[in-house]
Amino acid sequence: MVISLSRNNDGQVSDYLKKYPDIPLFGTDGIRGKAGELLNAKFALDLGYWAGQVLQETGKGPIIIGQDSRNSSDMLSSAIASGLVSAGVEVWQIGLCPTPCVAYLTQNSEAIGGIMISASHNPPEDNGIKFFSSEGRKLTKNLTQEIEAGLRGQKSCNIKEPYTKGKTFQRPLLVKDYQEFLRQTLPKNSDFQGQKIVLDLAWGAAVNVAPAIFRELGAEVIALHAQADGNQINVNCGSTHLERLQTAVKEHQAKIGFAFDGDADRVILVDENGRIVDGDHILYFWGQKLQQQNRLPEDLIVGTVMANLGFERAWENLGGKLLRTAVGDQYVQEMMWLKGAMLGGEQSGHILCHHHNISGDGIQTALHLTAFLQEEKITLAQWLEESFQTYPQLLRNVRLEDATIRKAWQQCEPLQVAIAKAEKELGSSGRVLVRASGTEPLIRVMIEAASLVDAEYWTEYLVNSVQKYLVC
Repeated sequence: MVISLSRNNDGQVSDYLKKYPDIPLFGTDGIRGKAGELLNAKFALDLGYWAGQVLQETGKGPIIIGQDSRNSSDMLSSAIASGLVSAGVEVWQIGLCPTPCVAYLTQNSEAIGGIMISASHNPPEDNGIKFFSSEGRKLTKNLTQEIEAGLRGQKSCNIKEPYTKGKTFQRPLLVKDYQEFLRQTLPKNSDFQGQKIVLDLAWGAAVNVAPAIFRELGAEVIALHAQADGNQINVNCGSTHLERLQTAVKEHQAKIGFAFDGDADRVILVDENGRIVDGDHILYFWGQKLQQQNRLPEDLIVGTVMANLGFERAWENLGGKLLRTAVGDQYVQEMMWLKGAMLGGEQSGHILCHHHNISGDGIQTALHLTAFLQEEKITLAQWLEESFQTYPQLLRNVRLEDATIRKAWQQCEPLQVAIAKAEKELGSSGRVLVRASGTEPLIRVMIEAASLVDAEYWTEYLVNSVQKYLVC
């Protein structure tokens, strides 16, 4: 039996696959798109079926499904669960939870895979579907290609009588197991008494877990955007919109604030003065701690091409080494496994510490940094003063809806000439990074320079070049 998405769909998804036959569905963080367009119920049903087919080839057991608070997450979760059941798979639906919760439970149960319905930091109208292996890691490229081959009608069904075995169970209490795991990873006798902490929960997946565990540990918590709200998730709040958190930290005279994104796999900090502390500083702080404990092999941290030069040179001054990858936590993760590194992450706040977990976890990162500050008896502001000066780094996004042009942007010769000119002029005093986003229809332009004037000039130059040669 061959089930072909292009023959069985209502037209929306088949049109997409026909229009972009050579563009993979899976990006840097699963499948992303507008809810109701690419990500409709029929697509999720077929995706679940073929994911069930492929994952059953790796072993036998249930598949765990979690979701964020988006209005479309219920629809996608139900549809993909139906597809899995039709492939003969047992499904555990755990409901609202952070992405790292799904990764943790998948790794620490008999599950053969995990699925998270979330578009992370994207706006409410978007959604996404992320897959995890039985090890709690992102699926390999080979497995995602097999799933996509099924969706495109290029793979045959090999499961006999699948409909007699599948069943769905509601298991929301498993989220408590993840919450207890977070506590167990902290240093013994961690106590946050006396800490006033502001949490921006982005109306998303962290609303139940983060405030509860901080309060259990004794902290006084001021929670912003603290209900699950699919209409407002990430809207002017969370890790990509820090203004409200900055204001709240000052108003409440708190010493620290944490902002999570919609699925809580990343976190950005704000100190008592309203200064932003991003993933580069988090890696620097945590790296120092592990270095002092002789728990950082070869003093290596894995970052991405976005990591600030100021961070890299400060870490090198401490005897450390920064290894850069492409943007995306899956690339950081792959390099960490390859090199045996224990700490890595992204400037955007995805932090991975293999001493405690194998996936990026914003809540876990926030808990550990709070514990470090308590142990050192200093504030985040004091810690920040003792760290490093960042190079001016400007990031601009140019929207480009045409997926074909976006994927082939590197073939645009006039744009490549413009990039080469900027690189030559900046020389060793700066960096140029132009790339297509793996999660949004954007071309991202980043310029880093010792001088803010130079950064501003060359950012504007390259943004204009992208608009001239790609968008028009």
